[in-house]
Amino acid sequence: MPVMSSDDFSLHREECDQFDDGMPVSSFPDEVTSLEDLDCECWDRFDSLAAAE
Repeated sequence: MPVMSSDDFSLHREECDQFDDGMPVSSFPDEVTSLEDLDCECWDRFDSLAAAE
């Protein structure tokens, strides 16, 4: 499940230590259409957005 950082609204994995005190989100926002839309390195191990959900 992705986590939205309360600091800058970036999206991270729950295991990522960079999201500070963010909150879980049930799905990716509509503007996220590919892994390239996710800035954090915590998504690098996935091959596709579908695999990351």
